[in-house]
Amino acid sequence: MSVHVSTSELPAAAIDSFRARLRGALLLPGTPGYDESRALWNGMIDRKPALVARCLGVADVIAGIAFAREHRLLLSIKGGGHNIAGLAVCEGGLMLDLTAMRGVWVDPGTRTARAQAGCLLGDVDRETQVHGLASVLGFVSATGIAGLTLGGGFGYLTRRFGWTTDNVTGMEMVTADGRVVRASETENPDLFWALRGGGGNFGVVTAIDYRLHPVGPTVTGGVIAWTADHAPAVLDLFRELYETGPAELTLAAMLRKAPPAPWIKAEMHGKPMIGLVVCHSGSVEAGEALAARMRAIGPTIGDIVQPRPYAQQQALLDATQPKGRRYYWKSEYLAKLEPALFTGMIDHASRIPSPLSAAILFAVGGALNKLANDHSAVGNRDAAVVLNLTSQWERAEDDAVNIEWTRTAWSDLRRFSTGGTYINFLTEDEPGDRIQAAYGNNLAKLASVKAQWDPDNLFRVNKNITPAGR
Repeated sequence: MSVHVSTSELPAAAIDSFRARLRGALLLPGTPGYDESRALWNGMIDRKPALVARCLGVADVIAGIAFAREHRLLLSIKGGGHNIAGLAVCEGGLMLDLTAMRGVWVDPGTRTARAQAGCLLGDVDRETQVHGLASVLGFVSATGIAGLTLGGGFGYLTRRFGWTTDNVTGMEMVTADGRVVRASETENPDLFWALRGGGGNFGVVTAIDYRLHPVGPTVTGGVIAWTADHAPAVLDLFRELYETGPAELTLAAMLRKAPPAPWIKAEMHGKPMIGLVVCHSGSVEAGEALAARMRAIGPTIGDIVQPRPYAQQQALLDATQPKGRRYYWKSEYLAKLEPALFTGMIDHASRIPSPLSAAILFAVGGALNKLANDHSAVGNRDAAVVLNLTSQWERAEDDAVNIEWTRTAWSDLRRFSTGGTYINFLTEDEPGDRIQAAYGNNLAKLASVKAQWDPDNLFRVNKNITPAGR
C-alpha cells in the first residue's frame, strides 16, 4: 500500500541517488519551482507532494516509478494539471511532472501526429494546423492532452469524428514495473482498449498518436449572445440545429451572467444572458448561412461569429477558464433535448450566485453514436449532449454558496441523464457509484485489465478502478 510521507522521512542518501538518476530537476518543498509545479488550474486544490520530479523524458518517468515503488510512495502524474478534481497532485507522495515533455511530430502524408504527454491542446493544434490538419481535442487550449484523451475527450470536432480517444492510433506507456510498452490495435490490444477512456489507471502514458483530419485553417466560429428572455427561442434553435444541422456544426449553449467582455454591450454586463458558442468546420459560406439563422432569433447583445483561424477558435474560451480560480462542476450525458430540461436550466440559471458560473450544453452526438458501446473503454455511445454545471468564483468564503447551487441544480437536472457521466468532469466528492456510471458495462473489463497491468494499484491517484480480485 502506498503511504503519505514527508521528505524528512526519506533517507537523504535515497533522495540524492534519485536526483542523480534524473535528467530533469527534483524539487522539494521550499525549493525554487516547487510551488509553481504543484499549482493547478483549480485553485481549490492545495496539495503538497513530498517530492516533485520534473521529467524531461521517458527515462525520468521510469526512474520515478521505481523510486515510488521502492519507498511505497503515493504517486501522481501531472500532464496539463487542468483536471477539475486536481488529480495531478498527491499529498505527501511523489508527483511526476511531465509538463516539460511537449514535443509534437506531424506526418502530413499519413495524417497522423505523435505528441508527448506534457503537451497542451494548443501545442498540438499549432503544429497540425501548419498542414491544415487537426484531431479531436477540447475547448480550452491550456488543457493537457493526456488527461483529456485518457478520459475520452470531446470538442468542436466530436460530432464529425467521435470522442478524442476514437481518433487515437497508439500510445506509449511506462508500466508499474518500469517497462516501456506500446498499445495499439495490434500491440497489447486489451491495454489499448482500456487506455481509450480508462484514465491513468494502467501506467504512465508518455506519448499519444493521433489520427488527423483536414480542418481549417479557417472555420466559422465565435459566440453570439442575447438577453435571457430569448433563452427559450435560442434553446429551441439549439435543439433544431443539433437534430437537423450538419455534423460540421458544433454548438454549445450557455446560460450565465454577461461578462464584462468588450464585445458585449456595456449596459448588459452582469445581467442574465444566453449565448451560443459556434464552430462550423465546413465551408465558410455554409457557416455564415447557419450563423444568419441564429441572428434571426432577435437583437443580440454581442456577436463575434466570423471566419477565423481554427487554432484561434480552439483558444476562444481560454479567458473564461483562467488558472487559479475556484472551480466546482457537476455533469451528465443526455440522450436527447427535452422542453422540461430547458425549463429547468433556465430556472436554475436565474439563481446562479457567481457572475463567473454557467449552465452549459455541449452538442457531441454524431460519429460517436455509430460505434458499439464496447468499442473502447469510454463507452457512453448513447450520448447526444453533455450537460455541465460549471461554477467558478474567486474567494474561499464563497465556496459553500457556489457548491450548493451546483449540487442543487444537478440533483434536479440529472433526471434527464442517460445514466452516464464524463469521467474527466467528476469532482473529488462524487458519490461512490459515479465510476460505475461513467463506465457502465465496460467497468468489469477495465478491472480485469487493471489487474493485469497494475495489480498492486500503484496508479491510484485518479478516478480509481479497483483491480479485479481485490
